[in-house]
Amino acid sequence: MKDLNLDINNALQVCKAIANEHRLNILRILSKEPHNVNELAEKLGLPFSTTAVNVKKLEDVGLISTQLVPGRGTQKVNTKNIDRIIIDLFEEDTEIEKNTITIEMPIGEFIDVSVEPSCGLVGLKDYIGMQDDPRSFYETNRRKAELLYFKNGYVEYRFPNRIPFGSTPSEIEFSAEICSEAPYHKNDWPSDITLWVNQQDIGTWTSPGDFGGERGFHTPKWWSVNFTQFGLLKNWKINDEGTFLDGVKLSDVKLKELNIMDKPFISLRFGIKEDALNAGGLNIFGREFGNYRQAIIMNVKYINKNE
Repeated sequence: MKDLNLDINNALQVCKAIANEHRLNILRILSKEPHNVNELAEKLGLPFSTTAVNVKKLEDVGLISTQLVPGRGTQKVNTKNIDRIIIDLFEEDTEIEKNTITIEMPIGEFIDVSVEPSCGLVGLKDYIGMQDDPRSFYETNRRKAELLYFKNGYVEYRFPNRIPFGSTPSEIEFSAEICSEAPYHKNDWPSDITLWVNQQDIGTWTSPGDFGGERGFHTPKWWSVNFTQFGLLKNWKINDEGTFLDGVKLSDVKLKELNIMDKPFISLRFGIKEDALNAGGLNIFGREFGNYRQAIIMNVKYINKNE
């Protein structure tokens, strides 16, 4: 499946091109097999000239292409270029902020785990180990996991602490695509998911469900659409004012309570508490599963006292 990824600044011309019933119908027809303009005009019930104009508009924005192929003479045949259009509505700040450290952790690089079925690790082409067998989480190829799930328990990661000596951390941020874990999938399946940083409980978020029924943007085709497909991208931020989830205060835990500079690593644990009101499990998505092209990302901002 080929995606067209657009930011909000580059999406206007494509949106104009597809904001037309005839052109959308052309895309539907070409999604099945190539056609020439005469064939398209006949299926659409439109004049050749009108169809040709609409084909040209789709070609101009790169959604379809036209090739010369031998037949009864040489004819122009239209084919689709794109299976899916993805528009990012939020501009990404491409400027690298000074005194910021960014590390992306593959979801299979956990250092501690305790899980109960249903549970499993999924790679790009198959399961890693056996389904519903906690022993699979100790397989040597677990680092290749792109989807990790469990009903109860926790999984813990350790990020390298790269803050320069003599500097003071001012903010730490984590982001990950996660959701609940239900049999197959269930959009209404709440789960109380807790995060710990350096063994400190920073707060609990209730995931509304385990999402499936339609394929995630990056989920491999071999993975059944009836299974978990994608999650929600969540962002935790901890500073001197407390802990925030997606910009809303989650708890009063402050950065200084995490003792960031006391260890050579920064630990992050995702889990379901034993006394959780909604013990609905957890899915964590890697770069090649779900809707977001990322694994688990940590951003650390610090103040260099020498500057």
